[in-house]
Amino acid sequence: MKPKTLGLIHTSATLIPVFQELCKQYLPGVSTFNIVDDSLVKNIRERGALTAAIAKRVADYVASAEDAGADYILVTCSSIGTAVEEAAISAKVPVLRVDQPMADTAVQTGSRIGVVATLQTTLEPTTNLVKRRAALAGKEIKLTSKLCEGAFEALMSGDAATHDALVANVLRDLSKQVDVILLAQASMARVVDTLSEADKIVPIVASPPIAIKYLASVI
Repeated sequence: MKPKTLGLIHTSATLIPVFQELCKQYLPGVSTFNIVDDSLVKNIRERGALTAAIAKRVADYVASAEDAGADYILVTCSSIGTAVEEAAISAKVPVLRVDQPMADTAVQTGSRIGVVATLQTTLEPTTNLVKRRAALAGKEIKLTSKLCEGAFEALMSGDAATHDALVANVLRDLSKQVDVILLAQASMARVVDTLSEADKIVPIVASPPIAIKYLASVI
């Protein structure tokens, strides 16, 4: 039987090794390939929203992944999540936005849910997704969204230490108010490892491992 192929669409090349390692661990018999366009998020920030033109480009990448032989497609950026859902409607293979399994996990975990992001353009789509997944599950939730002001700019300027400190402070504060915290960007996941056990009083979940584990259950 021909091995299954997973096509991954990224908006940052830095995520390729993250997902390669996860695929190696959880999808050992599945072949993978990557498509990267880091101008997508840059354009969203410049234009202040996910425009129709950007959404069309996302749909074109999904179609390209399908043409390249993907049996499943995973789009690893939360900022373009709504465009991914639209593209999935006309795709002939399953298309998954990376944060959907994470949102479902959070809804199952607790009713007071926190969402943390370093970009407003990522915070809003992830927050909206959690609300929709909770409604679909028939669950009442209380959502608290937090933007780590200045963290993204620090990371882009090469100051990872300031980024990590700002994110860590928000995580510590939010942990006292919610049952579970979602990280809207995979780039924040490493900060969780820097927290003391005393600070990790609620589960803090990131999308990459949960998405790949979910795919392992369906492929």
